[in-house]
Amino acid sequence: MRRRDFITLIGSATAAWPLEARAQQQRMQRIGVMVSALAADDPEWQIRGTAFVQGLAQLGWIGGRNVRIDYRFGLADPERRRKSAAELIALAPDVILAAGAGGIGDLQQATRTVPIVFASVVDPVGSGFVRSLARPGGNTTGFMSLEFGLSGKWLELLKQIAPNVTRVAVLRNSNSTGGVAQFAAIQAIAPSFGVELTPIGEGDAGAIDRDIMAFARPNSGLIVGGAGVTQSFRDQIISLTARLRLPAVYAFRGFVTEGGLISYGIDQAEQFRLAAGYVDRVLKGEKPADLPVQAPTTNELVINLKTAKALGLTVPPSLLALADEVIE
Repeated sequence: MRRRDFITLIGSATAAWPLEARAQQQRMQRIGVMVSALAADDPEWQIRGTAFVQGLAQLGWIGGRNVRIDYRFGLADPERRRKSAAELIALAPDVILAAGAGGIGDLQQATRTVPIVFASVVDPVGSGFVRSLARPGGNTTGFMSLEFGLSGKWLELLKQIAPNVTRVAVLRNSNSTGGVAQFAAIQAIAPSFGVELTPIGEGDAGAIDRDIMAFARPNSGLIVGGAGVTQSFRDQIISLTARLRLPAVYAFRGFVTEGGLISYGIDQAEQFRLAAGYVDRVLKGEKPADLPVQAPTTNELVINLKTAKALGLTVPPSLLALADEVIE
């Protein structure tokens, strides 16, 4: 080899070494995940969590390779949520995914600097999580789970599938602006459907049982709104409505796949795939304050025909034609 070629080769290799060294020494990014109401083995969380991880992978973030994901679960327990939030912040994550509204306040109390991306939140402005949808400000942004006008659609669907219903209980979180707004939207159209509404507040398992059982009688129905904590009692509510023969409409598809009657709401898996996109942008240097909160643009209708038959209900063909999924 000629001396000039040798020097050129060494010079090229030397120039490459720092690039290779930087690639090898690049710090693994860290993502914290705070799940407010669901357990790690809950089928609904498995669907949403998998969608989030798959969304990250499609953007080049692979667990164990260039990103580490740490999970904490609040299980709808305020004390546990506070503890979980503190534990996540102590791990010094680069960004946190907040699954549901329950833990966002705890996370914001623990940090005003670590970026937070939320998914499946009803009213982020009214809850004080962001300043506005277009300009969130602060360290938090994400994806809304519904627009309040959707709430009236639940009553419309309930009357379509169970036209004899004249009394409807609405299970909602009376302590949240979102729960109040959802009930108000349903209340505004109730007279046009000839329906008397009764609000039922969320509580522990015993309170939900007592309230629903006290309300149930012939020609009654139930709306389970979009508050995430209701999902913690999913099995209980489904079992109770079946036993009481109470037609019910839900905001979340998971209720219907597990035996509920009908649901209308967002595709939760898609919400968490979208959240992965915001997490990616934050990891690449963008600020939550500059990323607008996004409202859902589509909803899905799911009907369980087996449950309808058990309740003695005939689903109108026009409603079946609109369904995104029919469970036989």
